[in-house]
Amino acid sequence: MIKKLKNRKWKVINSTPLLNLGPWLNVRQEEVELPNGTRIPSWFVMDFPNWINVIAITKEGNFVMIDQYRHALGETHYELVAGVVDEGETPLQAAQRELHEEAGYAGGEWQLFMTLSPNPTNHTNFSYTFLATGVEPMGQPHQEPTEDIHIHILRPDEVKQLLSEGEIIQALHAAPLWKYFAENR
Repeated sequence: MIKKLKNRKWKVINSTPLLNLGPWLNVRQEEVELPNGTRIPSWFVMDFPNWINVIAITKEGNFVMIDQYRHALGETHYELVAGVVDEGETPLQAAQRELHEEAGYAGGEWQLFMTLSPNPTNHTNFSYTFLATGVEPMGQPHQEPTEDIHIHILRPDEVKQLLSEGEIIQALHAAPLWKYFAENR
């Protein structure tokens, strides 16, 4: 059995807010002291809301995938349905809302499949992946005006091929999909 690690928390000496964009992003600069006494004068921490994504599988065993243009990279790739956990929502509620809004799918059996930290070095949030099996179309998607999302219903072998060929590049989507295929050979 692998032993649980002891938390070696850093001491915050000073914390200065640098950027406040409400629920989307806040940045602060901290002066910290490590357990060994070493001080770091400038450590930057980014507060993001929690995120979700959904491995959605239809009653027929196909995956509900989307594609979106991502402006920071200037590229369009395949992704899982994903989004932000709004204030007052649980991650599960956010996942179910996003699947319906982005793809028009709902229902089925839901379970928390994986929890990851997007970047534990300087992000404060988590990304929750849900596995939703037996989902079905439940009306038209209700995408936001800033979303240009195309929906794809793909066979498992097609999703695995996309992963293998580097067509699913979002790390928080690729990792849970690889785990899914490792557990469901």
